[in-house]
Amino acid sequence: MHDKTLAELARGLAAGDFSSRELTTSLLARIKRHDPAINSFITVTEEQALEDADAADALRHRGEAGVLGGLPLAYKDIFCTEGVRTSAGSKMLDNFIAPYNATVVEKLRHAGTVSLGKTNMDEFAMGSSNENSYYGPVKNPWNPTLVPGGSSGGSAAAVAAGLAPAALGTDTGGSIRQPAAFCGITGLKPTYGRISRYGMIAYASSLDQAGPMARTAEDCAMLMNAMAGHDARDSTSVARNVPDYTQDLDKPLNGLKIGLPVEYFGEGLAPEVESAVREAVKVYESLGAQVIDVSLPHTRLAIPAYYVIAPAEASSNLSRYDGVRFGHRCEDPADLEDLYKRTRAEGFGDEVKRRILIGTHTLSEGFFDAYYRKAQQVRRLIRQDFLDAFTRVDVLMGPAAPTTAFELGAKADPVQMYLQDIYTIAINLAGIPGISVPAGLADNRPVGLQILGPHFGEAHLLNVAHVYQQATDWHQRRPEIKE
Repeated sequence: MHDKTLAELARGLAAGDFSSRELTTSLLARIKRHDPAINSFITVTEEQALEDADAADALRHRGEAGVLGGLPLAYKDIFCTEGVRTSAGSKMLDNFIAPYNATVVEKLRHAGTVSLGKTNMDEFAMGSSNENSYYGPVKNPWNPTLVPGGSSGGSAAAVAAGLAPAALGTDTGGSIRQPAAFCGITGLKPTYGRISRYGMIAYASSLDQAGPMARTAEDCAMLMNAMAGHDARDSTSVARNVPDYTQDLDKPLNGLKIGLPVEYFGEGLAPEVESAVREAVKVYESLGAQVIDVSLPHTRLAIPAYYVIAPAEASSNLSRYDGVRFGHRCEDPADLEDLYKRTRAEGFGDEVKRRILIGTHTLSEGFFDAYYRKAQQVRRLIRQDFLDAFTRVDVLMGPAAPTTAFELGAKADPVQMYLQDIYTIAINLAGIPGISVPAGLADNRPVGLQILGPHFGEAHLLNVAHVYQQATDWHQRRPEIKE
């Protein structure tokens, strides 16, 4: 059962081929057997999972089960889950038991899903390789010497390894799409405000967005139907009708206008990645699409703008972790200042400290206008580039990452690590949706095709991705894992 998609499992449950308890028990056994070598989970909630499965089976027996009823999934350990440790991958929150559920968790539980546990991640979602976790690095199921991408690397690896049919991730600068590309799965970053951020531990509040990670676009569409929607508890949540994301999945692509940003195919892009992406575009042409070259002239400014805005917001958001109310607290503080200093020095990892320092500097007196305000002005220009492009084309396509998955420890230089997000960061700055789908293998390392659409264009993106997956089999490829 571990090789089936979420949609296939839903049909199997509906047909009575197996129960939710049988499915959940199978996956829990698989996690016990294989996850020690991958390290994709921080917490496995076996008892809760079996209780959820039994409840789902009872609903199905009464004829009251929904589409997602009884389907197991995992949550990135950044979503608050009532009564379960929610660590954000950090020593700072290693002892934090969330007293409530995040809205997206609440919605999926209401839909009847089964929670397998919480997945590993870069600390406070800061990283592109899942090497910044207090709980150790996650290994890529395709090759344990490679990174799975980050910061949602645990969720991506769990799905790729068949430990969970789907998982939730968050995307602040590419943290769903890049690990999805590295692990050969499908990952959707929705429009900012489409999914509630309530109960999602904040990194950069104007950029963070939750999204689904699964085998296929169809699976992601099924999850979006339950996840999307307005939430009065999140002031950035958009009050807009939620479509049925599965309704138009099979809609033909005749006449689709695809834009290829020239900036996404220049220096720094690995030849094998470019080749796979261009082959994917040819598939779309064979399906009736038209390809047009476009320009996003401010792309080169995305990384510097992001690494001013995101650390500034992180500096503000992470100031709450002081050892007073919750989380890690240093032993025997001499006074309040010692409490603050030692608690934060002990509780945060190096990358988090680095970004707090950068953010605090850019927000300080005399630097706010020069850095933060200027970065926000550049952000507006980047957003306008996308708005202009979407007056000419329906979607944009390009690579999700400049390379395939790299070796653990290969990018010790923070700047080299930051450059991994060159094709994903601008999308968060603009607030538009993007999806990464498997589009090839290079030296047995997955390559991801990134497809971008206008604001609230998720249904069309999922349609474009799904039709491609019906015409290719890259999403069906699996890493070899010894049973």
